[in-house]
Amino acid sequence: MNIENTKAQMRKGVLEYCILSILKGEDKYASEILSTLKDAKMLVVEGTIYPLLTRLKNAGLLSYRWEESTSGPPRKYYSLTENGKIFLKELNNTWNELRNAVNLVTSHKTHDNE
Repeated sequence: MNIENTKAQMRKGVLEYCILSILKGEDKYASEILSTLKDAKMLVVEGTIYPLLTRLKNAGLLSYRWEESTSGPPRKYYSLTENGKIFLKELNNTWNELRNAVNLVTSHKTHDNE
């Protein structure tokens, strides 16, 4: 079994949640989202982020607007829709439950390994 593949799959599983969370505070364009994910060591490439943003937009969770840029072409700024905010709130609850469950299972001591 390949550990890098397993780690990548774990990251992929939470990527949508991370993107929605990044957009919770303010609108951002794709490069800013990508930079935030990379800073957090999520190791995402541009080829992954754009289809995901499109899928989230098509699902009604994100909207976007074009804004002129002083340093190049216009930028597409993404923001959460009302449905996106509701969806993110549900994901927050699920993440907290999942994190607690994983912490409980992975920190559980048995008599065999004490």
